Amino acid sequence: MPERSGESPFVGRAGELEQLEGVLGDDGAVPVVFLHGPGGIGKSALLRELGRRAEARGLAVRAVDARDTAAAPGALTAALAALADGSCSLLLLDTYEQATALGAELREGMAAAPRGARLVLAGRKPPEAAWLGEEWRGRMLVRAVGRLGGEEARALLAAHGVVEEVAAKPIVNWAAGSPLALSVAADTLVAGNELDLERLDADDLLAGTLVSHLARDELDDADRDIVAVAAIARAVDAQLLAAVLPGVDGDHAEAWLRTLSFAETLGTRVTLHERVRRAVRTALATEDPEHERSLRRRAADHLYARAELGELRLLTDLAELIDEPRIRWGLAPPPVGVRADRFRPGDRERLAELLGGAEAEGWWPGAVRWLEEAPEHVIAIRDEAGLLVGWRVWVTPATAPAWVEEDAIIGPWLADARVRAPDGDVLLLRDGKDLIRERGAEPTSPIVSAANYASVLGSGLRGVRYMYATTDPADDQIHEFLLAMGYERRPELDIDDHGRTVPSYVVDWGPGGVVRFVRDLVYWDLGMKPPSVSPAADPGAAAFRDALRGFHDPIALAANPLGRGRGADQRAASVRQTLLAAVDGAFGDSPDERLQRSAIERGYLDPDGGHVVAMQELSFSRTTYFRRLAAASERVSDFVLSHRTG
Repeated sequence: MPERSGESPFVGRAGELEQLEGVLGDDGAVPVVFLHGPGGIGKSALLRELGRRAEARGLAVRAVDARDTAAAPGALTAALAALADGSCSLLLLDTYEQATALGAELREGMAAAPRGARLVLAGRKPPEAAWLGEEWRGRMLVRAVGRLGGEEARALLAAHGVVEEVAAKPIVNWAAGSPLALSVAADTLVAGNELDLERLDADDLLAGTLVSHLARDELDDADRDIVAVAAIARAVDAQLLAAVLPGVDGDHAEAWLRTLSFAETLGTRVTLHERVRRAVRTALATEDPEHERSLRRRAADHLYARAELGELRLLTDLAELIDEPRIRWGLAPPPVGVRADRFRPGDRERLAELLGGAEAEGWWPGAVRWLEEAPEHVIAIRDEAGLLVGWRVWVTPATAPAWVEEDAIIGPWLADARVRAPDGDVLLLRDGKDLIRERGAEPTSPIVSAANYASVLGSGLRGVRYMYATTDPADDQIHEFLLAMGYERRPELDIDDHGRTVPSYVVDWGPGGVVRFVRDLVYWDLGMKPPSVSPAADPGAAAFRDALRGFHDPIALAANPLGRGRGADQRAASVRQTLLAAVDGAFGDSPDERLQRSAIERGYLDPDGGHVVAMQELSFSRTTYFRRLAAASERVSDFVLSHRTG
């Protein structure tokens, strides 16, 4: 691998540069451009390239970096004066977030500048409100600088001396579109003549380097535990932050996280820029491994409780807490660039093409029948361009089509499942394939993980306990993944499907189903024994007990997994409403039922009540009272859990 010499040529950002050059070449009324994006995304490089191109066109350019806090004020004043007298045409200001106090001077200067003067700002956050007033409407272009696409990322690596695809591909996947991460990885490879992505993520010196570039001053006075939880969990909300960090105001913590330039929105929750997230987690695990394990365990408990209470989508977040590579290969949350979808016109032809003339095979008609007659049971996995890159056929006993017994694979499996699992909590996974994966080339398979999650969520089963699956007999990675997930190889269920052997794997995840098993995997990954699986340890029952004890504590209720809503007050109110509705619905009108209801109302719910008051009013001995209270609590808990929605 050749060594680099000097600065690499600028690559990529063709769309941004075309738009920016258009603004510079137009004498219209857009004097200000504001570029914003997280640290390490390439804003500074884009400014430098724009300056070079402007100078090549004969424009006078001045550049100021606000990180030099001592020199920046004077340099900006001088640059604005040059714009005013026409000796400068373009002012480039980098790291604007360090110079917002000078914003008024910049706005006044640009308002008085002659036609043709241009200011390009680059910062981590979008422009403040003062830039968005009526006087700047139509006179300012605001553009977010996003991640590099795959081809641009490869071009950047090539500029750094990494040209071989076998080396470039894993770096591109690892860097997730961050130019800084691409550069750091390329420099590491060029200097050492070897690539070890595990070392790149585990190297605490590299982690510190990335954090200093990506987060910089924003973490100097930050609450490190809040950032740590956001780095450990895939995404966080106020409820999770309050539960993992007792005493922390979850809503305030979430709002603060959203102000950071390296924070990103993920649905209704917030996550960190992937490079910052990995770097912070690596630094935490290096500096205080016990604290990292404690936070990860608490996050797992909270996510498990919410998933069991109906938020099954959080299974992906629970699995994200697992580090074991054999499991992460097929269970890590799929990246944004891959999505599950339904089968659409043209997919059959695309599938046949990718399978290399599969229509000539005897087993193909069996697969096609699902595509044509039961497309609701077919998951299509697509890439960013919408192209088919994988597929999966799934079915449950309750949703199987009428002709399922005729299917060469599902039919025998279903017969076995009806004996093994008469309750029907079974998911059967027929065909499925990652159509683009090179065996052994990737640390994870986003195609497999996307199909796995879509199958579980699409099944409609609250707690999938049993699953049947298969794989290509030569595919060692899927074989190892299935074994790591608890599957057993069942040769007696193998099927000869028109000349191809369909190996059978079956798993029984126990009464808690796949959600509890994944929670247990987190504990085993942490080197801890999972909590008891007895009914008393059910996360829903535990959440209910905590809610009763904290019925008059709004902070505790806001962090309870039973809560729903965006604000602390809304979540606390929802828990109270859930418990009050359950008390109304759980008891009958017999004298014994009324006594049980009175015990729980006076013991927990009434603001002027309490256990001593309840015992006196009901004329119960201590033993009788707590026995009645336990029975009443169990009754209400069963009512809550049986009426939860998923």
